[in-house]
Amino acid sequence: MADYDVIVIGGGPGGYVCAIRCAQLGLKTACVEGRDSLGGTCLNVGCIPSKALLHATHELHEAEHNFAKMGLKGKSPSVDWKQMLTYKQEVIDGNTKGIEFLFKKNKIDWLKGWGSIPEAGKVKVGDDVHNAKSIVIATGSEPSSLPGIEIDEKTVVTSTGALSLNKIPKSMVVIGAGVIGLEMGSVYARLGAEVTVVEYLDAITPGMDGEVAKNFQKILTKQGLKFVMGAAVQSVDVKNGKASVNYQLRKDESEASIEAETVLVATGRKPYTDGLGLEGVGVEMLPRGQVKTDAHWQTSAKGIYAIGDAIVGPMLAHKAEDEGMAVAEVIAGKHGHVNYEVIPGVIYTTPEVASVGQTEEALKQDGRAYKVGKFSFMGNGRAKAVFQSDGFVKLIADKETDRILGCHIIGPGAGDLIHEICVAMEFGASAQDVALTCHAHPTFSEAVREAALACGDGAIHA
Repeated sequence: MADYDVIVIGGGPGGYVCAIRCAQLGLKTACVEGRDSLGGTCLNVGCIPSKALLHATHELHEAEHNFAKMGLKGKSPSVDWKQMLTYKQEVIDGNTKGIEFLFKKNKIDWLKGWGSIPEAGKVKVGDDVHNAKSIVIATGSEPSSLPGIEIDEKTVVTSTGALSLNKIPKSMVVIGAGVIGLEMGSVYARLGAEVTVVEYLDAITPGMDGEVAKNFQKILTKQGLKFVMGAAVQSVDVKNGKASVNYQLRKDESEASIEAETVLVATGRKPYTDGLGLEGVGVEMLPRGQVKTDAHWQTSAKGIYAIGDAIVGPMLAHKAEDEGMAVAEVIAGKHGHVNYEVIPGVIYTTPEVASVGQTEEALKQDGRAYKVGKFSFMGNGRAKAVFQSDGFVKLIADKETDRILGCHIIGPGAGDLIHEICVAMEFGASAQDVALTCHAHPTFSEAVREAALACGDGAIHA
């Protein structure tokens, strides 16, 4: 048994960042993690491995379609799937070992095993019980499925199985047109699979700016993905290693089915709190399985906090990290803060899609007067030079004050470009502030400035 100021349960982005910040603030800290490596879903079976495969397959696409245009001639590369998976694992290992190093550097104890809270102020890991003045639940989330679908992680897979298939399938059905489904569908489409996305709603990427979603679907269709929209999946039948996805169209209730070698169930994620014993220590839960917290991330049980995917809010690694740092500040007696109005979201397809703040749809619903500045990457010299002129930057500002309310980008490097606007929004900047800021030429970021100019007298290159 050991005594700690803080024990964090979960070593994912929220948990390990929280543990490091606690240690930096002088608190004796331990982190409980049952996997063989730190980093949680994100580093082991989520964000990081999927980005490795997205990068590898984008390079393949460039070699197949754009190298010859640049005078780089030769035979297109063949795909060594086993080596690609090895590269993916090396990327994972490099990152997870980096967190182990940071734990040692900050004198954080890694309590290996799965944790539970037998009573207030105590955390049980295996047969050992440790004392803690404060406990932080950072247990993350797990894939959710649909009734009538049995996942075997071979033929019918979640994102975890999709990252480690034995072979590249000739055909794949993706159930759900959200971030995970479109990223992984994009990977396998580039590798030669025939990919069909089946989505219950009438638009992809729910909650995204409507204009961006519409353009995004057009671009993905051009890349070879097929879409069946407004379709409710009823069941998935597996026979002789092949799957049949049975669905009903919402508009006329007609039924149909698609056959595929692999089915990826990408219907979202749900909080993972099993086995923690939260009810026994008086931690109140919400109807959708999240832990209920107050404005300071404290649960209904004194001294027990919760962050990340386990609580309400977007299931994003960087949101969990922000909460992890903020709750560490609170526990240390300081002021922790997360600005939930400025949390960017990114889809790492090519082109990338990124957004922050309000959408037009949300502002219309609120009855708020706004103006839009738009600029197409067709007018950006750098984007044209690298065959990525699809997409645009859309900046939304208050009609009266010109204050930036949101930004939506589909185009090259969108995931990096969005942060200029995040910083601007943190400082309460106007569109004119961005428009008057000198941007280096030639860069993709000039498109952001042009969109800001379009909120005023007009873009220069449009």
